[in-house]
Amino acid sequence: MRAFCAIRSVEFYFLPKRTSPVTRTQVFFPAKLVLRAKFEIPESGIDESLSLKAVPPTLLTAEKEEAKAVLTLFLKKQGLSNAAASRTINKSDFFVDHLVSRLHSVHKSRYLVGRELTTLEIRDAFSPYLEALLEEHGNTFVNMVESFPNPPGKGRSALQVSSPNSTLDFEKLPDLAVDTRKLRAMARVSGTVPAEKLPQHVIYLIELGMELEKIQGIIRRFPAFAYYSLEGKVKPVVEFLLDLGVPKADIPTILVKRPQLCGISLSENLIPTMKFLESLGLDKKKWAKVLYRFPALLTYSRAKLKSTVDFLYGMGLSEESIGKVLTRCPNIISYSVEDKLQPTAEYFLSLGVDVSLLLQRSPQTFGLSIEANLKPLTKFFLERGYSVEDLGTMIQRYGALYTFSLADNLIPKWEYFLSMDYPQSELVKFPQYFGYSLEDRIKPRYALVRQLGVRLLLNQVLSLSDHDFDKAVKKKLKKMGDGNGV
Repeated sequence: MRAFCAIRSVEFYFLPKRTSPVTRTQVFFPAKLVLRAKFEIPESGIDESLSLKAVPPTLLTAEKEEAKAVLTLFLKKQGLSNAAASRTINKSDFFVDHLVSRLHSVHKSRYLVGRELTTLEIRDAFSPYLEALLEEHGNTFVNMVESFPNPPGKGRSALQVSSPNSTLDFEKLPDLAVDTRKLRAMARVSGTVPAEKLPQHVIYLIELGMELEKIQGIIRRFPAFAYYSLEGKVKPVVEFLLDLGVPKADIPTILVKRPQLCGISLSENLIPTMKFLESLGLDKKKWAKVLYRFPALLTYSRAKLKSTVDFLYGMGLSEESIGKVLTRCPNIISYSVEDKLQPTAEYFLSLGVDVSLLLQRSPQTFGLSIEANLKPLTKFFLERGYSVEDLGTMIQRYGALYTFSLADNLIPKWEYFLSMDYPQSELVKFPQYFGYSLEDRIKPRYALVRQLGVRLLLNQVLSLSDHDFDKAVKKKLKKMGDGNGV
């Protein structure tokens, strides 16, 4: 079935405020440009003219984030790098809006009764549609996403703006609209604006200790931030964070990471989400650290949070353990259950690993790519004579093992290990070896015991504190001396 977005009719309305002549070298943008486009999917009969006013802004924000996540994953599956996928996402505001609008049309009955979609339902709505668009547009799929609502290959339409000598290409309209919005937002906080004439929320943040350059960086990425009200959005969220124990000095970092926090309702979203996570066992005394690590945590929908928690329960974690995992690694919420968490769990199960224990000890491991990170490390150890059973034991004993870089960590330390007087089985007993600094810990300590002719277990050489290590060496030397009749 061919299913692609066809532009049925486009109407432009220009409402100029002035009629002064424009020279050939001037570019005049009218005071207001209204673009109204109607889209339809002929085969499905979906009408996307549905108004989104009835959808709560917080839910709309969350669904856009879900749409971006699904689109990002889809682009990566087509071979795009992380950087290339991110660039496309940054240019896809109109297409993301289209996806969300289509979602609301497909599930109109659900929204009418106030029922929020689950992550799986959102994915099921987007994925087949993206596949159909890929089949339709082929190699021009990325261009179609970036240039939406004008798919590539449909021709160019030149629009008269305000002078017969100045025209606007329809194909460039989405980018122009985004760029114009960004420029207007940036103009509100540019260096030429007197300090006293900056927006009130910007002045407030500067007084809080935030640099203007950081605020400009936020607005460059997220133009809507330039128009947030002080009393209605920014100040309540800042005070909310301070009440949670977030140090004043950490506020800028949190807002830079997730400026959308200020656009989400405290009473309807942030606080209920916080209470929900606390009910799952997240340590309320550690909110400051959790939000500093991953401020996006409070911006996810309840359905997304629940899907991750259900996965953790399914892996055998208790409520207390889930709370600890969320506290230690809150960004696990951002991982897709279907595309990341479940496949990773199955991979480690194939190595004989207790996945429940691994999730508790090293949840960050589940954010790694199976193909790019996990399989190369497995291959590395198997090629060096370790069995799958050995690997399972090593991972079980040191959950962070697979989080290390092969080139920068494992290979150099393995090569040095070969020069040490230990059997390979020592690494099965003590895989934590790979977690110590080669130059600052491993080499100096091993050089000392070798110089003194002392024999210690690898565990003793590396894991003991300086004081205990010194005692262990002296004790060994004394024992050697007694044995020699000294």
